[in-house]
Amino acid sequence: MEMISFGQAFDIVMSTGFRTGTEAISYTDSLNRILAGDVTSDMDMPPFNKSSVDGFACRKADLGSDLEILETIPAGVWPARTVDKGQCSRIMTGAPVPDGADCVIMVEETEMLSSGKIRFKGSFKKENIAKKGEDVRNGEVVLRTGKKIRPQDIAVMASVGHVSITVSKMPVVAVISSGSELVEPDKIPGISQIRNSNASQLMAQVARAGASGKYYGIAADDETQTLSIVEKAISENDMVLITGGVSMGDFDFVPSVLEHAGVKILFTRIAVQPGKPTTFGLHPRSVIFGLPGNPVSSFIQFELLVRPLLSKMMGSEWSPLSINLPMNEKFTRRFAERLAFIPVTITGDGHVSPVEYHGSAHISALPEADGIIAMPVGKQIFEKGEIVSVRQI
Repeated sequence: MEMISFGQAFDIVMSTGFRTGTEAISYTDSLNRILAGDVTSDMDMPPFNKSSVDGFACRKADLGSDLEILETIPAGVWPARTVDKGQCSRIMTGAPVPDGADCVIMVEETEMLSSGKIRFKGSFKKENIAKKGEDVRNGEVVLRTGKKIRPQDIAVMASVGHVSITVSKMPVVAVISSGSELVEPDKIPGISQIRNSNASQLMAQVARAGASGKYYGIAADDETQTLSIVEKAISENDMVLITGGVSMGDFDFVPSVLEHAGVKILFTRIAVQPGKPTTFGLHPRSVIFGLPGNPVSSFIQFELLVRPLLSKMMGSEWSPLSINLPMNEKFTRRFAERLAFIPVTITGDGHVSPVEYHGSAHISALPEADGIIAMPVGKQIFEKGEIVSVRQI
């Protein structure tokens, strides 16, 4: 199967139409979930004209006169008196503005007279009244379908009484590591062995993407064993991620295993660095990614291809934050045949500096990175000061 461009690979992945369905949950359990129905307000906000400062509610026309204090209005108490000519009411922040008043003057802009009245000694700048419904109208949509829920969104739900919400079901994602050289992180590697870092990394990336991960362990370099694990994972999950076994070596048989499992392979190589030997296929029950065994490659290809698809499966669009910043130094690469993604850090003065990076197996480079920059096919040099787009990771 021929190598395709990253753009082609992205389009193939994102053309997948699989959706996870929806469920109703409590708003308090909704952090990082994707809204599957609009949230509307059941009331005007503010629900009444309210004071935005501690002060005195009065009429603008009377600011040149001494004002009689009618009452004190705390937050949560409805005014008992109507403000008329030459009158005011002491009012606290958040309290309802009494009828007749059209402004609130701040305490520090008044003086108390011996007569018990107050006098305005400032210059009028604003009314200091939050008007009824100026933030949200009754029935107005405050959170829209497809939004990933953040803590501030939960506060909005609480404020409009939307305590039961409809969200997309979380995709269930199988994670499989392939390779007889792997041992689990709690084991001491023997000769020619390495610890399995990919599975832990991918499980964390799956969780951050708002999905639910299931780890299926290490598949040794044995086609029968690998096929058994893959078939089980496909039958139980919406998506299957396999790392390793997708290159061109004698024991890299994941693509053939996938075909035996009934997976239609759509591509096996992408003109990208890192992550060239990335495989993608479809099964009637699941979508499958074969990710490279090198941890930097698997990390970056998850962020570039897997995470956007997971978002789409939940009815959302993953749009990572990108920032345009100047290069702190000149960066050169030897070969420019593939689109390259380079880990970078953002300096304190707002410049971009590539991290020390020895290749796709150098996983300890990623904790230093704030993001990645894309270097197009054919481009070998980023000059110092050149503006680049940093995609946060």
